[in-house]
Amino acid sequence: MKAQVILVNELDQETGLMEKMEAHEKGLLHRAFSVFIMNDQGDMLLQQRALDKYHSGGLWTNACCSHPLPGEAVEAAAHRRLSEEMGFDCPLRELFQFTYRTEFDNGLIEHEYDHVWTGTYNGAIQPDPGEVQAYHYLPVNEIFRLLAEVPEQFTSWFRLAFPRVIDQLRV
Repeated sequence: MKAQVILVNELDQETGLMEKMEAHEKGLLHRAFSVFIMNDQGDMLLQQRALDKYHSGGLWTNACCSHPLPGEAVEAAAHRRLSEEMGFDCPLRELFQFTYRTEFDNGLIEHEYDHVWTGTYNGAIQPDPGEVQAYHYLPVNEIFRLLAEVPEQFTSWFRLAFPRVIDQLRV
């Protein structure tokens, strides 16, 4: 069975289900989440998406992101994918939600109602090579510098969410 996403309206109310690739081809708004992980030194975990991902392959982004399965709570999905993609889990808390739309060169469209989660983790990382090309922790100031100098090396949703995540964590 092909993966499905949960279609939503602008209030994140479920309106139906659709096969994931079809939703990305049509650019329909669907529920998603992004997980941002910090370590005790205040550095952020970045992953470089695997080169053969259906979009944004090779770009740097937050620890993980995906879509909840039909009937799955967003928090449960965030824990599931963090474990599947990065090989660890940790306590998470939701920071905010936002909606974005990005068109890619391959014709796909990300139109997501994104729930943004954060957590702290200092242990071993065992990423799935089918999902993650590389990873490392970077100081927040270094990420701001890279975003200013080479924004094209980062995913669209990371560029949008990162400054707000940092603002929320500093409160």
